[in-house]
Amino acid sequence: MPIDDRTRVLAQADVSRETSAALDLYIEQLRRWQSVKNLVGPATLKQVWTRHIADALQLLDLAPEATRWLDLGSGAGIPGLILAIAGRERPGFAVDLVESNARKCAFLTEAARLTKAPAKVYNARIEDVVASHVGTGIVCARALAPLRQLLAWTEPLLTTGTTGLFPKGRDVDAELTEAAQEWRFVYDLVPSRTESDARIVRVTALSRVDS
Repeated sequence: MPIDDRTRVLAQADVSRETSAALDLYIEQLRRWQSVKNLVGPATLKQVWTRHIADALQLLDLAPEATRWLDLGSGAGIPGLILAIAGRERPGFAVDLVESNARKCAFLTEAARLTKAPAKVYNARIEDVVASHVGTGIVCARALAPLRQLLAWTEPLLTTGTTGLFPKGRDVDAELTEAAQEWRFVYDLVPSRTESDARIVRVTALSRVDS
């Protein structure tokens, strides 16, 4: 019998039974709220374990020692809330979720409560929150904005030691070229485990071109 997506993803992530149950609960809530909140693309729910869960969990392996995370434009909690659920057994692990849409914040708050995820929800604009998170280990954002804009938002963090993890699709080269017009940044490209033409841009240093 073929291995189903859930079994395969959980085996690769190597999480506990309790964390597996929490991820199941998150998916249950995502499907329940989707009917009224339109949190994700409806078609992606059919491949929720590969399109969303696995896609988020791969970020944990890129920063295994980091305990403080900041997720921008969290939306349905991808990747931030999923990371909080998966990392909750790590001492001191916590994820701050920034989302300007109040309805999505309601979902994030309820899902975090039910799954007992170490996540704090900020119903706020990104630029109003970032400066207070200097010292955060990792900042991430998925399907939010072009890289040039992400670097602008996260400048206070990436210039003071925070690492940025930004999943990108097939247009990553064009986004890197555009960003280089304004920014000097040290980065590497990590192949995505879930999409052959996708990459994760890992940024470890940043400065302005005119500085």
